[in-house]
Amino acid sequence: MERFPSKNILSSLSQFQPATAEEPNTPQPKPLKRVVSGSALKTLLEGKTGQPKHSDHLNSEFVDYVSKELPRDEKTILTSIITLLSSTFFKTPHNTTSVDAYNGAAFSIRNRLLRRLDGTDQFFNSIKAKRVYYMSLEFLIGRTFDNAMLALGLKNEYSNAIKTLGYKMEDVIDEERDAALGNGGLGRLAACFVDSLACSNYPGWGYGLRYKYGMFQQQIINGYQVEAPDCWLDNPNPWEFPRPEISYKVKFYGNVAKSASNPHGYTWENAVEYEAMAFDVPVPGYGTKNVGNIRLWSCKTNHLFDLNRFNSGDYSGATANMVAADMLTNVLYPNDNHNNGKELRLKQEYLFVSATIQDVIARFKTSGKAWSEFSHMVAIQLNDTHPALGIAELQRILIDDEGMEWDQAWSIVTKTFAFTNHTILPEAMEKWSVPMLGKILPRHLGIIYDINLFFLQHVEKLYPNDRDLLARISIIEESSPQQARMAYLAIVGSHHVNGVAQIHSDIIKDTIFSDFVKVYGPDKFVNVTNGVAPRRWVNQCNPELASLITEAVGDDSWVNHYSKSSKLEEFVDDEDFRRRWWEVKQTKKEQLARYIKNTCGIEVSSNALFDIQVKRIHEYKRQLMNILSVIYRYNKLKNMSPQMRKEQVPRVVVFAGKAASGYYIAKLIIKLINSVADVVNNDKDIGDSLKVVFIPDYCVSAAEVIIPASDISQHISTAGTEASGTSNMKFVMNGGLILGTVDGANVEITEEVGDEQIFMFGVLAHEVDDFRYNQRYHATPPDSALQSVFDTIRSGLFGNPNEFNPLIECSHGAGDNYLVSVDFPSYLMAHDAVEELYKDNDAWVTKSILCAARMGKFSSDRSIDDYAENIWNIEPTAADF
Repeated sequence: MERFPSKNILSSLSQFQPATAEEPNTPQPKPLKRVVSGSALKTLLEGKTGQPKHSDHLNSEFVDYVSKELPRDEKTILTSIITLLSSTFFKTPHNTTSVDAYNGAAFSIRNRLLRRLDGTDQFFNSIKAKRVYYMSLEFLIGRTFDNAMLALGLKNEYSNAIKTLGYKMEDVIDEERDAALGNGGLGRLAACFVDSLACSNYPGWGYGLRYKYGMFQQQIINGYQVEAPDCWLDNPNPWEFPRPEISYKVKFYGNVAKSASNPHGYTWENAVEYEAMAFDVPVPGYGTKNVGNIRLWSCKTNHLFDLNRFNSGDYSGATANMVAADMLTNVLYPNDNHNNGKELRLKQEYLFVSATIQDVIARFKTSGKAWSEFSHMVAIQLNDTHPALGIAELQRILIDDEGMEWDQAWSIVTKTFAFTNHTILPEAMEKWSVPMLGKILPRHLGIIYDINLFFLQHVEKLYPNDRDLLARISIIEESSPQQARMAYLAIVGSHHVNGVAQIHSDIIKDTIFSDFVKVYGPDKFVNVTNGVAPRRWVNQCNPELASLITEAVGDDSWVNHYSKSSKLEEFVDDEDFRRRWWEVKQTKKEQLARYIKNTCGIEVSSNALFDIQVKRIHEYKRQLMNILSVIYRYNKLKNMSPQMRKEQVPRVVVFAGKAASGYYIAKLIIKLINSVADVVNNDKDIGDSLKVVFIPDYCVSAAEVIIPASDISQHISTAGTEASGTSNMKFVMNGGLILGTVDGANVEITEEVGDEQIFMFGVLAHEVDDFRYNQRYHATPPDSALQSVFDTIRSGLFGNPNEFNPLIECSHGAGDNYLVSVDFPSYLMAHDAVEELYKDNDAWVTKSILCAARMGKFSSDRSIDDYAENIWNIEPTAADF
């Protein structure tokens, strides 16, 4: 492995002090007794924490230091990296690797971001800005290093510094591991939104959990998904900053009793107490000084070690409490197919909301405002139902800790929260068993019962004697055992509820939430169509395309104002531009072909049509229908003469995505995909005419390679089941065409790019139930094409046919809940249309350019503007420091 080019680079290090690694020659402020943020320091200086006051001179000196921008020249950057390597990581030219080069550069950038983060926070405090807090159980942020360099406008300087050290920037970037803080679209959307908050100058933070092992690392062994821990925190993480001084106690179990001193409240007694500690992850704003933040919670465990038990020889008992606390933030979405998994997930969600609400309140109190101003200073957005317990938690704190009356507290709660719904699938509508909720969170169960009582009394006044309506709309479901419906709690406790695509918002108002529309009226239910961050999903992952867009627009302002990409349409007939556009696509396909070779050991031709479906594996997303069509295509090719095969459009079909660990059918779909790939890819008669690839352990950094390379991407969920989708937006921004159903954001993408630029098929949402519950349809045999596929599977060509019987059973007849057999004929016709168009390169390039040019609506910046104006009532303000 390459080393530093010479010892001379480090020869002058002796003149620098380790404490001033980032700016060696700048005078430093006087040392403090403990490290605190600028805002915390202000409180400290004012004597509000009981600590000794410091001088005004120290205060101004510190503020001047924080607000001063570090020099941006290559020499300063190189010096900072070398100083960090020498003093922080104890590295010399003889034992430094590319991993160390990454750490030195990354920590150097982090130092810059932390200064800006503190300056941003102090600025918004000084103007007493209303803050938005985005609560999400997932943040799929991916890698940060490259994104941060681009946002700061320092990639060239850091690249040159890295080169001076003897390394290539692309190799150093590859040393970073993806942050294992999410799984699918929900977490990636949250990451895009926090990015847009920062880049659009809104005062907003994200809140989540710091998972030690993420969801899992997906390995494919003999075609099967095998889950392994994702140990992403084994190495130093430059992109988080531990905040041990910011921690909150979180209680579980115990019992409640009427408070002796508070006439409105209760005390929570005999509870098990854990402590949640903050880790801050700065989110750089592109083209602005603003830096956002994601505050993640992790359990503090050291104080839970029982020395007395240890000394008595009970070693496992001594660490039992530590292990129990650590479990809460070990894994994203623990398997909840058993009761212990359900309890762990409930405790995990409450740890998240309790620490977050306590922190939001603590931050609000620094403003000195009265409680009546809380909702004017704080907006909380619930990203799906996972944080819905935050509604009961805020109500508990206001009543039990702050001594408010119920109505006063509830008025604050309902003016503060807003709720984003992401699904209409019943299994995704989170519910908690009332007995379990009462055992783990006894006070919250009582509060939820009271919320429900007062709500039902309100409904009964509006619709007297309608007992069926009360049963349908009750937060408490009368089942055995009773269940607390979290989506209903989120609706009742929020001032707005939004869907994430227009078709989705209309469906939820007409179906699952129609009773609530009847009670509250339509104004409470709004639409905010999702978006993605063009900074990552075009500018970072596809610099070749970004260069073409910059040329068309005239500058790089499109990165923060993506609607300007519409200028591309003016070049659709420019032959030179069209040639370079196609060359960019071919370059990205070659990069993906190398990635597939390195990751999967499969050689694919970059001259083939790249057909991609990458997303969470689920029956409603219909990866099963895709692989069944691949089998059909394979059979057709096998029946052709060699000459006919040569005349076909060669195709590389790429799958990627994780199945939940307890989701048997989804994992069996992965097995079928890999079994088909083994046969197809090793068939010499087929050769490059068809290749099938399953890329393991799908993550953001993998998506950054896969998405720009697509010719066609598949978004083929059963109509009415996908709330929005965001990967469809990323693919089209990168000049890919969509093969999809009339579902989710596909509908609005079609409206923007035009019917001619998209391949749509399948039944419509309002037709789904007619097929799903039609007994005559259930008795109808599958069409001949699908039957031939079933026959091939049953022949044993892809392994034990009995193993795949469950997949056949859920692809037709009564078990076909997602209408695979209904849509299969039109799906094959859509594939034929794709191939026919791909043969006409001029027509394909035209559609590719038009697609990318017309995607301005789908920037997450537009989504955040919609939230800010229609739900949060906040204004953008560029930080001035």
